[in-house]
Formats: sequence, structure tokens, C-alpha cells
Amino acid sequence: MAVGRPRREAYNGLVSRTKVPDLKRFVAAVNQADAYGIAIADVLRSQAQEMRVKRRQRAEEQAMKVPVKVTLPLMLCFLPALLIAVVGPAVLGLMGSLG
Repeated sequence: MAVGRPRREAYNGLVSRTKVPDLKRFVAAVNQADAYGIAIADVLRSQAQEMRVKRRQRAEEQAMKVPVKVTLPLMLCFLPALLIAVVGPAVLGLMGSLG
């Protein structure tokens, strides 16, 4: 910082290079805390809590998509094998008693 850019410019440059919405929100909060003299520790705690909540929500959203993605392979692979294992002996027994 003593030789290079000020912290605010460095953060804004990082945001413009990465284009990540969460990082943009984080940098805005840190810059605002720096401008108004708010303790950075409090800002970091609240940002960490918010990021944890968002990560949990993304994980839950992906978990909700799994049953939809598993249904077709389950029906194509597992169900025919299950029917052969369950119904096969009954069909063979019926064919043996009738034929």
C-alpha cells in the first residue's frame, strides 16, 4: 500500500477483473466500512455469515435437483433388472406348470 495503489482502488480493480457478484458485494461492504469508520471485524463477520447462508442455500438447491436427474437412469437400468429378478421365477414356475 505504501508503494502501490490505495486499498480502495486495489479492491475495485479486483472486482472489475473477476466479475464475481459475491466479491463485488464484499468489496462494497469493506469500502463502505472504511469510508464511514466502521470496524472491519464486524463487517467481516456479517459477510462471512451471509456467505455461509448462501453456500448452504446453493447446496440445498443442488440437492433438490438430484431426484429429477436420477429418475430416468433408475427407470432404465434398475427397474428392468428388478422386474426380471422378481417376476422371472414366477414366469418360469408358471411356464413349468402349464407347459
